[in-house]
This record gives sequence, C-alpha cells and structure tokens, in this order.
Amino acid sequence: MSSVNRAPVFCVAVLVTASLSGCVSTVSGTALRGQSAGPVSPDVPTLTETDLERVLLTAGEVNGVMGATGIRVTASSQNMSDNSDGVSDVDCLGAIYGAEQLVYQGSDWSAVRDQVLQEPTADNAHWVEQIAVLFPTTEKAQAFVDKSRATWQKCGGTSIDIDNSDVHSTWKIDQPDVSGDILTQVSVQRNAGGWGCQHALTSASNVVVEAWACSNSIADEARAIAADMIKKAAKN
Repeated sequence: MSSVNRAPVFCVAVLVTASLSGCVSTVSGTALRGQSAGPVSPDVPTLTETDLERVLLTAGEVNGVMGATGIRVTASSQNMSDNSDGVSDVDCLGAIYGAEQLVYQGSDWSAVRDQVLQEPTADNAHWVEQIAVLFPTTEKAQAFVDKSRATWQKCGGTSIDIDNSDVHSTWKIDQPDVSGDILTQVSVQRNAGGWGCQHALTSASNVVVEAWACSNSIADEARAIAADMIKKAAKN
C-alpha cells in the first residue's frame, strides 16, 4: 500500500490514492465526553508486526468512545506519510500530524498500522485516527515518546498554518499535558466553529500508539482511545 497523505488535524482535505480523508469542520453536534484514562498497563508483552492489527480498536469501540453510532474505517495504511511540505513550521510536524516519516526518521521503527475512522458522509461529526508503531525494544519506543514530549512542549502555545492542495487552515496548538503516562495536546482550527482535535501518544513494551480524536466539542477522547489500545496490546 502506498504511503498516505492525510490531515488528522486540519480536517478539511480531499485526498487521493489510498489517502485518509479528513473531516468537515463546519458540522454541528456534540460528542460525548471521553472518560479519563487510567495508568498505562505495564503488562504488555513484546509485540511482533502480526500483533499490531489487534492493538487497533474496532469501529464499534471507537463509536463508544466518541459517543457516536455511524463511525467506520474509511482508510488504512501500513506506511508512514509525508506532510512536511504543507506545514508552516516543520519542527512542529509531530505535534500536528501522526505517523509522519520525518518525525519517526532515525527512531528505528520497523512497522506501522494506521487507520482513519469517521462517519462516511460529507458532514461527518467526528474524525479519528489510530496508529500503532512497532520498535525493536522497549527503550527505543520510550525514547521516541520522550523526544515527542519535548517537541509538543516547544510547539505548545503556537499557531501553525497548513496548506494541502487548495485548502489552507490555521491551527492553534495548546500547551500539552505531559504529567501522566499518556501525552495529550489539543489543537483548535481557527474560524471553524469550535472544531478541534486531541492528540494522544504513549508507549508500552516495544509499541508506540498515537490517537487523534476530532469533533466540535472534543474533550479527552484521544487519551481514552490510546489507553484502550494499550489494554488491547496487553492481551495475549
């Protein structure tokens, strides 16, 4: 499968060739609040590439977190993407996109599974991306999270311009919450009626998971998705 060129944070893109569709930012509606996640489970075994599929949530599980009923998988990939040319500050690429080739470059990752889920309509009320990335060791997975923490903190409080095809948007990146096992950061699209996304990132054993959850009233849904992914990774 070809590498995808998606827009998890600026959800207005019309993408091509196995790319992951973004979400319309003008839709109304309210998502249910995601429950705050507990600590990441320490009992995750060493994973192989064949384990990555079971780390991802089902569409039904994502609907439950997002307080929706019509969300389904709309795109998937087994490759990193490259959106580095479309952001105004490439140093903040990892804070505004997930599963980016440039962000993971040099980290020694070996495999990735990436899915986008949303309502299959033009006016979708939710947009979710879930990503599982395999590393050779626990230490290298944790090192990637530590590097990401520093990037998110550096980019917090800034605004990023994104250009994709004929679409331009500006996103305000909030300060991250790096106090727990799961890093989270919220970004809000300017002049989009409250449309925003929470980004979550953590690791357990030799896997890193990323989650994006977007809606008009986003809360802690991405953190809940990431926590549930780790729980699934812990199951033998």
